Amino acid sequence: MNTDELYMAEAISLAKQAAEMDEVPVGAVIVRDGEIIARAYNTREGTRCATHHAELLAIEEACRVLGGWRLIGATLYVTMEPCAMCAGAIVNARIPRVVYGTRDLRFGAYGSLFDLTKIPLNHVPEVKGGVLEEQTRALLSDYFKEKRKRNKEQKAL
Repeated sequence: MNTDELYMAEAISLAKQAAEMDEVPVGAVIVRDGEIIARAYNTREGTRCATHHAELLAIEEACRVLGGWRLIGATLYVTMEPCAMCAGAIVNARIPRVVYGTRDLRFGAYGSLFDLTKIPLNHVPEVKGGVLEEQTRALLSDYFKEKRKRNKEQKAL
């Protein structure tokens, strides 16, 4: 297992925790100098807050840990391609590298729906997608299949 896969496996573990809480299973870790400095997973349903995506929560944690908002030298690992909101936060935090698992065809801001790296912003991260893609895609797919099944059963009652 290479370094990107190792950290993605940690993000997958976090995504599984989110699924156990009936949250969309997205997990994120931020690494700097070979050390995980932040971990998070989606909590939108539980907190009823639209901005509680794994990436944003991990960025907030990393800022607290480092004592500043510039996350120079950090890499964000996330199980699903970031949306526009999260990609904007990545730019603002100056995260130089983003690694994601599966694409997000509905909201993905790094090539699936559109590509924020093609816009001449003051900071453009290096982006690598497809790391442990089959595992991250299956996690999301299984979660939504189960959720649809539960919803169908509830409607039948």
